[in-house]
Amino acid sequence: MPSALSPTSTILGRRMRARREDLGWSQEKVGVLIGIDESASRARISRYELGTHEPPVKTARLIAEALQVPLAYLYCEDDDAALLLLSLGTMSKNKRAKALAHWLAEIA
Repeated sequence: MPSALSPTSTILGRRMRARREDLGWSQEKVGVLIGIDESASRARISRYELGTHEPPVKTARLIAEALQVPLAYLYCEDDDAALLLLSLGTMSKNKRAKALAHWLAEIA
């Protein structure tokens, strides 16, 4: 279960931290996975999670890839939509296309 977050956290920071904790990973591990030097990785990821700094989109894309989530998930303000994005991101391309076709037919 994710730990308590700072009220100043951004959506991106909260989603990063929750996903990282779900994976059981340290901030340092995420930083190293995206190419940040090991000595600075924990501090840099912490700043992103706390909302002190906003990563450039290129860096956010690397973070999303490392955390195995779609980039849109990190920025999605609606929790239900974020969960849907996360679920869609884990599906095969074929299964995702079928699910989307079904949902769109339901909406129409």
